[in-house]
Amino acid sequence: MEIRVRGGGPAAPFLGAASLFETEHELQWPVRVEIRADPDERTRVSHDDGVHRLIISKQAATSAMARELALHEFAHMRQHEREHPSHVQSTDEVLFLALAGRSVERRKVTHCYQIANHVKDIYADDLWVGLAPGGKLVRFFESTLAAAVADRPIDPAPAWTRRTPASDPDITAVNAAFALALLERHDLLESDHRLYDLAHAAGLDAPNVSLDGFRRRFRTLDPEPDASAYRKSMVALTREYALEESRAAD
Repeated sequence: MEIRVRGGGPAAPFLGAASLFETEHELQWPVRVEIRADPDERTRVSHDDGVHRLIISKQAATSAMARELALHEFAHMRQHEREHPSHVQSTDEVLFLALAGRSVERRKVTHCYQIANHVKDIYADDLWVGLAPGGKLVRFFESTLAAAVADRPIDPAPAWTRRTPASDPDITAVNAAFALALLERHDLLESDHRLYDLAHAAGLDAPNVSLDGFRRRFRTLDPEPDASAYRKSMVALTREYALEESRAAD
């Protein structure tokens, strides 16, 4: 892999990730990594003119998850190069097929894009999760989900039913399902892990979302679908989230 790192941050996590990634996979295009001070620019990847470009914040590049984050982005690059359906299928087309003629809240449409990104992440993570110890990934999801469910009163009033913070509880439940599914897909969770309790709390706050349903759909995604099968699975996921009648029928 040809990789160059520039900017005010360490190159070691990216070079180390590249060496590890190359034990199983190859990238034909060169990789250019640019580390920026802007903390809002966590990661952004583009594929232009035969070059993969990764822009990443200095905060992310110096974090404990820097190597794993680099592996994750290299895996996205690999799936792009091999034209995996998850990385070439237009999300706009999927949403049009799934929601044409339906009235859907703007927030739900936004969440559907996030669900599509979760699917892309699962297919990227399929390439690298087995290359590195999974403990840090488990702890990352645990801390992220714990933060999402922690913002509630210790002694709530009877009318207080929310168990998640001000962020939308529906997509929080889907995010929890994604975390469980990804870790289960790679056998990284013990049956009594705290993450199950955290996901249960998120699910209680989103009664219209089937946490177990999304967990099952994410976990059982076909590793190598053809374009048609992938499109059908994404249409089903979109409808399950955005359309109440589809969720009720599931």
